[in-house]
Amino acid sequence: LSHLYQNAEWSHKDLPRLIREVRRHMTKCKLSCFSLESLKYYDKELKLRKQEGYQISSIDFWGLLLEKALSDGKNNHKLSDEQQALNQGQNPLPIYMILNIKEDYSLSEFKEWVEFTPYEVGFLKYGAFIRAEDFGSEFFMGRLMKKLPESRICFMKGGVLHCENSNCFKIYFIFDIIQTLHIATNEPSPPARSHELETYLVTPECGIMGIIRQVLTERVMVSKFYNFLKGFQMHNEYLQSKNFCIWKDTVLENFPSQLTETAEFMRLADTAGYIDISYPPLMRPERKVDVVLHLNYSSGSQTSPLEEASKYFLKQGIPFPKIDMSEEEKKNLKECYIFEDTETPEAPIVVFFPLVNDTFRKYKEPGVERSPAEMAQGNVDVSSIFSPYCLNSFTYTEEEFDKLVELTSYNIQNNKHLILQALNSAIEQKRQHKK
Repeated sequence: LSHLYQNAEWSHKDLPRLIREVRRHMTKCKLSCFSLESLKYYDKELKLRKQEGYQISSIDFWGLLLEKALSDGKNNHKLSDEQQALNQGQNPLPIYMILNIKEDYSLSEFKEWVEFTPYEVGFLKYGAFIRAEDFGSEFFMGRLMKKLPESRICFMKGGVLHCENSNCFKIYFIFDIIQTLHIATNEPSPPARSHELETYLVTPECGIMGIIRQVLTERVMVSKFYNFLKGFQMHNEYLQSKNFCIWKDTVLENFPSQLTETAEFMRLADTAGYIDISYPPLMRPERKVDVVLHLNYSSGSQTSPLEEASKYFLKQGIPFPKIDMSEEEKKNLKECYIFEDTETPEAPIVVFFPLVNDTFRKYKEPGVERSPAEMAQGNVDVSSIFSPYCLNSFTYTEEEFDKLVELTSYNIQNNKHLILQALNSAIEQKRQHKK
């Protein structure tokens, strides 16, 4: 998404050109990411970031790795730069979500939703936001005390890789890095000297090697930023404040000492560590969401994220349609589903697209059957353990990439009538509600 918004007119231009750009990076060899030159670059950038005043974490390393793997070099793009793609109303507003967590508590015990847009960053819970360009700077009692340079977008992207969902992915990458370091530093062993005792030199970990160790050992990967709520006096009758948004799954909210105002740093983790979707806070009543297009491209169960979301909204008291699918339906998923609650006009209509290969096997375009010679092009494995699109696959062949794009595009086009049906239903509900 952030890649799209680097182009101020992306939605008015040729999308196939942007897809070709992504294709080039997803199909290229990633070995250069682990070259000695690249490791030196990572080390240099991490040291520079520390000099600027930021807390260095494994997320920063991941961000640099993604930048190297998915772009042509250093990218100076920042979150606030995306305002240029919005200031004329030419594109939809992108909203990014992440969780603020506590070190000594599990995600089930404590989490706070943090919302990012090109204009502002803030906590929904406290109703507190700052300008996007000031995120990461030091604040006290709402005042900007020390301005830090705005983070490059790669350091924001690093948060999308969550440790609990990418252990295999991490191991593959770190193994390659260690191999590269071994090749670069391997020297012939000196001749053995029987009269000498074996000695060891232990040096403190720092720089890139310290980050690598952190990546391998962290249970949850987090990025650290200065807490812009530090010093606020929110502990007095905060539960009675109409601006304080209580989330019923956070059990520590009744304890003033556990509010974020007391923390020096925010500890930000990917939302997938708790629930593998990021739109729950977007469902606040003030936003009056009418239709949700849920495109599920996560690995594993295709229905689980939506089912978890439905349970979450029920617990929070947020209107949302009930997701009720039998085990037989889950085994034989269709390309698209519509879920709605006709008795609750405040509940959005959900148009759900699981990642499945159904009629695409026989049709290359909606209504256009494949010839016998084209049948092989319809064989796209997106569900088995041998799928080329599993989590630890970071490089696709050109054929694999093209097939995935063709499949997902086909599924949308083949069910556009259901999207239009949902939009028409939402309009009709509004009309009925006004009466």
